[in-house]
Amino acid sequence: MDKLMGILLELNPDIDYEKETALIDAGLLDSFDIVTLVSEIDDVFGVEIPAQALTPENFNSAKALYGLIRRLQEC
Repeated sequence: MDKLMGILLELNPDIDYEKETALIDAGLLDSFDIVTLVSEIDDVFGVEIPAQALTPENFNSAKALYGLIRRLQEC
């Protein structure tokens, strides 16, 4: 989770990723942020996020995103 938090803080250090649960719904992350995030996750965690997983539910919080990464690592 620490690696993911580092990636997120590089995108926008002003967001409290530990508490925020509406990163997408509130417009805190835009499409460019998502593209950057997906690329960084691939580099750091070695998982490719498929297009069908690019949903607000998977990206609205750091916890949800980390859950997605863990599920993809298990495959």
